[in-house]
Amino acid sequence: MTKINLMDYTWPELKEAVKKNPLVILPVAQVEEHGPHLPVGCDTFIGASIAKQVSCELSKTITTLLMPSVWAGYSPKKMMEWGTMRVRTRVFIDYIHDILASLCEMEFKKIVIIDSHGQHRGMLDVAVKEIADEYNVYCALTNPLSLCSEKYAEIRKSKSGGSTHAGEFETSLLIALGHKIDMKKATDIDTLKFKTKYFEADAFGAKKYYISTWGFHDSKEGILGDPCKASGATGKLILEEIVKNYVELCKEYHKIVTF
Repeated sequence: MTKINLMDYTWPELKEAVKKNPLVILPVAQVEEHGPHLPVGCDTFIGASIAKQVSCELSKTITTLLMPSVWAGYSPKKMMEWGTMRVRTRVFIDYIHDILASLCEMEFKKIVIIDSHGQHRGMLDVAVKEIADEYNVYCALTNPLSLCSEKYAEIRKSKSGGSTHAGEFETSLLIALGHKIDMKKATDIDTLKFKTKYFEADAFGAKKYYISTWGFHDSKEGILGDPCKASGATGKLILEEIVKNYVELCKEYHKIVTF
């Protein structure tokens, strides 16, 4: 059976793997509060599960190495009220940079980052740009939300504002992944209703500018959305769509990157 987890390889095996034009998948997530009904490992569980399923499918045709998840990063200070890991932005950028640089110095050339935490995009942008300049390695920076937005729009039960943080989307995914979620603890009191011509307060909403939702909504339970509309059926369909599109994306990236 082909090994997938990079940590299972010996260093001589990694040197041999490099010769096979491999794809490395790096899940980047966080440990932070997700309301009273979801585990603090929510983002990490989602990212790691997606990365594993995608890696298993890709390994049938492409040498694929799955990295362990980055589980601690940046979250807004407001979230510390409920229990959250919080790494400073510049420390986080340098940390990701050094992980990527280590892979580059091992001569891996094709790296896909699965970003399953909403606060990290700008910081990851900086890290991958620095890596491109320093090593001529062009990482693919991806997010699961973007790979299921159309499907989710078709099947979601919550209205706009119901899926930003610990809402219908993440709760449905955790249920589909087999986590025991006590839905009696879920609440819709933090469903977001802010919507204008330029900004829609939903992770899947249209935005013409960026502002952290934590800056204009005072959450009562550490939620930004409506988890009460979540279901395992919705989560299953979302997960299938994400994995399918990730496999296609990774195959395309692996083919077009020729450096």
